[in-house]
Order: sequence, then C-alpha cells, then structure tokens
Amino acid sequence: MGRIKFAVCDDEPLMVQELSEQLSGYMEENRPGQYSVSRFSSGRALLESGGFDVIFLDIQMEAPDGMETARLLRRRGERGLLIFVTVLKERVFDAFEVEACDYLVKPLDRVRFRQTMDRTLKRLEERTAKTLVVQQGGACEVIALSEIVYCEVLGRKIYLHKSDGAVIDYYGRLEDLERRLDRRFFKCHRSYLVNLDCVRGCRDGQAVLSQGGAVPVSRLRERDLIQALLRCMKEREV
Repeated sequence: MGRIKFAVCDDEPLMVQELSEQLSGYMEENRPGQYSVSRFSSGRALLESGGFDVIFLDIQMEAPDGMETARLLRRRGERGLLIFVTVLKERVFDAFEVEACDYLVKPLDRVRFRQTMDRTLKRLEERTAKTLVVQQGGACEVIALSEIVYCEVLGRKIYLHKSDGAVIDYYGRLEDLERRLDRRFFKCHRSYLVNLDCVRGCRDGQAVLSQGGAVPVSRLRERDLIQALLRCMKEREV
C-alpha cells in the first residue's frame, strides 16, 4: 500500500482542524510520511476535487449535504472509503446506499477514532492485497477483489463484472470461484455472487447495486442477504 490520500470535509472549521490533527497524529505513529490530508469546507468543494483513498464527510452541511455529496461521488465512480461524521447516529443507516465503511459521532471520541482508523487501514490493505488470478487460454489476469461488483455464470463460462464497467469471462464453475473469494461475496442466486460492498439495498427480488443496475436474489436467499448486509455494518462498528 503506497501513499494514502485523505480528505476531510466539514463546514465547521474547528471540526476540520480537530479531525485533521487526530488523523495526522494517528498516521505519524503508524505510517509517518506516507499520507496527505486535504481539507474542504463544503460538499461542492470536495466534488471539484477527487481521487481520495479515504474521505471523512460531515452529513449535515448546506446543499449538497454529506449524503448527497456521497451519492454524487459514487455516481461518478469514486471508490474511496467513506467515513461519515455526524451528530445524528440515526442517519448512518442511509450509509448502505453509498457504501460507507464507518461513521463517527460528534463530539469526537479519541478511542473510537483510533479504532475507526485501525479498521480503515486494514481495509485499505485488504483492497490492495486480495486478488483473483483468472486464466484465459494461455494468458492470465490478476484482478483485485475490490474491483469485482458481481459474478455470474452462463453456460460453462463465468463473467466477472468490474466497477469500471469491464467484463472478464473465463471457463469455470461458480462453486470453485466462491471458494476463492472472501466474506464480502454472497451467493444471492444459483447463478450469481455479489460483492456486499457494492449492494445498497434489496427489494423486489433484486440486490440493488450502487454502480447502477441490480442482480437477482432468489426468494430463499433474501433474508440471508439482508442479514449479511447487517453483519457487514456491525463488523464496521466493532
């Protein structure tokens, strides 16, 4: 994992300063010199920039507020980890829609902040470390698991749908692929595996994807899918 780019976005200057100081203090202890912190006072200013690995985003701001800013970031393909900062804990349940990885409640608790950062660095490492090697004839391709939105099987071929819109196909069995993936992938249908990090909800027999579109969910798997999504959220809070 190389240099980590952080963004701190809040319309309260004191909160921006406090978040930035806690963030810098933590990073100097754990990865000195391997990070940068950019500060923004509004969602609009953040949207004019981009390319961040981790974004601390206040929910309650003038339009666009944090949730709408997050939606716009995801819509244009930003894959950075989102950490919401809020005074209203109830709002974090909207986080599924934009794939938020964690949240912090104001006023900031230093212990909670450090726990959040521990999980965040671990998740960044997993994003870069976990890969899938796919063989296509005499060639092979290495794919980061974080780039796979969902997998489907059609006939004897497996199709890997990536977050950038690309589709990679190869001959194989879905059961074999499932054993090579990690806990973020859920078998929602006999022909589909979906990345839970990319699911923003489940309705009408479909898993709705944050990148747009949906994949089918079998009737017998709907409850399990919802429980898996809740499990992911709980793991982020531990």
